This record gives sequence, C-alpha cells and structure tokens, in this order.
Amino acid sequence: MMLDQRILIELEHYINEHLETIALESATYSHKVSEPEIILESISRMEIEEFIEQKRQPVLREVLFNFIDSKGAADADIYKKALIDRRHFSKIRSNPDYRPGKNTVIALALALELNKKETGKLLSSAGYSLSSSDMSDLVIQFCLERKIYDIHQVNLALEYFSQKPLGGVML
Repeated sequence: MMLDQRILIELEHYINEHLETIALESATYSHKVSEPEIILESISRMEIEEFIEQKRQPVLREVLFNFIDSKGAADADIYKKALIDRRHFSKIRSNPDYRPGKNTVIALALALELNKKETGKLLSSAGYSLSSSDMSDLVIQFCLERKIYDIHQVNLALEYFSQKPLGGVML
C-alpha cells in the first residue's frame, strides 16, 4: 500500500519549508567524502561552538576534586569510604575524559557526605541524574535526605528493595 500522491507532495513541501539544507562539496575538507556533506543552513559551526563554550559545565574530575578540597578530605579517605580501589580513583583523577559508572559517582557522593543538591551536581558533571521514577534512585534520594552516608547501610536499603548494591562487599 502506497501513500496517496497528494500526501506525498504535501509531505515534500512540508519538509522543504521546515528543513532548509544546503549541500557542501567535500573540497572544503582535507579528507575525501564520497557524497556531499549536508548541514543545516540555519546553524553554523561557529554558532554551535559558541553555544557549547557558553553552556559547558565543569567535568566530573573538576567537580569531584573541588568537593574533596572544600571538605578538607584526603583522597585516600574518600576512595576507601566509597569502596573504590586506588587505581580506579587514580584513573578518575588523571583522565578528565574518563566517566565512571553512575554507582561509582553515587558512592563518591556518599563518601563526601554530599547533600541531595550537591550529589545532583556531581552526578550531572558525569552525565547522570537521580530519577524519581527509578526505585534505586529513590532509595538513594531517601538516604541522602536522611543523611545516611554509610555505603553499607545504603546497600542494605537497596538490597531490601531487591535493587543492585552500589558496589563494595556487603557485610
């Protein structure tokens, strides 16, 4: 079954009205591209770069170590309390592009005894958030609001609701 010819023509007009595109020849690039590259006419590369520069937030490494410094904590105390091994913590410290798992970031937030807003900032810097529609995230939010920062206690609360623990060894 095909779409009616009238519908196809309307669709084509709609597309042409709402998506203004131009084809750029690959000659402007140093690499060969078999087909012309298509870009949106209304958005320039410079506009995108400017937007990113204005909106970009600090990366996890920067936010994490600012929290550690502001708490006056030692790195070793934090990674031990978060049940993270030294090598993994070193990778977070030395590689600004490294993004650990969400549970690792939550464990670090608990080790730093961050409040819910600070935890949100730390998670966001790694590309994560706490969702009010996820059972594990609700348990974490509850613990943060009640200032329950001991990872073993949090893991027990997660286990009680049949959720995966944050990591480390259950006692």
